[in-house]
Amino acid sequence: MLLSRPSPVFSFSVKASAAEKKKVLIVNTNSGGHAVIGFYFAKQLLGSGHEVTIFTVGDESSDKMKKPPFNRFSEIVSAGGKTVWGDPAEVEKVVGGAAFDVVLDNNGKDLDTVRPVADWANSSGVKQFLFISSAGIYKPTDEPPHVEGDVVKADASHVAVEKYIAENCGNWAAFRPQYMIGSGNNKDCEEWFFDRIVRNRPVPIPGSGMQLTNISHVKDLSSMLTLAVENPKAACCNIFNCVSDRAVTLDGMAKLCAQAAGLPVEIVHYDPKAVGIDAKKAFPFRNMHFYAEPRAAKDILGWCSTTHLPEDLKERFEEYVKIGRDKKPMQFELDDKILESLKVPVTV
Repeated sequence: MLLSRPSPVFSFSVKASAAEKKKVLIVNTNSGGHAVIGFYFAKQLLGSGHEVTIFTVGDESSDKMKKPPFNRFSEIVSAGGKTVWGDPAEVEKVVGGAAFDVVLDNNGKDLDTVRPVADWANSSGVKQFLFISSAGIYKPTDEPPHVEGDVVKADASHVAVEKYIAENCGNWAAFRPQYMIGSGNNKDCEEWFFDRIVRNRPVPIPGSGMQLTNISHVKDLSSMLTLAVENPKAACCNIFNCVSDRAVTLDGMAKLCAQAAGLPVEIVHYDPKAVGIDAKKAFPFRNMHFYAEPRAAKDILGWCSTTHLPEDLKERFEEYVKIGRDKKPMQFELDDKILESLKVPVTV
């Protein structure tokens, strides 16, 4: 499936004035790495003067709510935001008939999940519908990076959602994130590297280690979303790669994590097939070039990154130590199998 590339337009950004303040509903997932997007987006919107309700899937009393970012929702409430829980299929009931200018679906990965929210938004007078999709829908390419308009996997569930909102929502935009870091994230990214580095263990990386990927701070992603809310005419009917503007190699990520920790790192490379290991289970990133660029956000929204991965990782390591994960007992069974096959000794 090929989506046309957006045409560059005049770049601009505005701050919310009293007349432009929006009422925003964020339908937020209760699992996976994307939950932190809704958390940061809510905080940034509130800081810009908008009204925010964050609607988390499930039950407020569930064990999931004891973990980040949900256990930090008091930060949203103290900033003037509202928090509710429930089933997105019953969105009207959950929000109690409240009216919103903007809805962000940061939950659904398939049409069956998103359609009730999109249909309710259309019928209730919502002026803008935003959807968190995924850069994982791009087909592998011999010409990285992935840019908006590149071929996507026609059978990917996110593609069906993008197509539906394009056909049924008047003012819509879709955002395709990749890997992300940031305080409150509950899916391992940089932590995978820290776990090995602080324990003086070799870091096993599949392939050459020169594969390019994109790791963004969630603050950059939320700033892009906020620009879309504040510039709805510009954002309308566009797809945005919701990523930072710098790539990093897999080896580079290991080295940057070691620098952040102030410790040495030993990197070893392996062939997953030769070792008999599923790289998806043994390593947190794709074993290939997987790198998108935020060209549409720069051209259309005037967005620019304000974060720096080496500095971000220092902040992340401080929190890693603060929560005591550096002292937590851990097993590295897959690592041990890889290292044994390579005859690499491990310090116990």
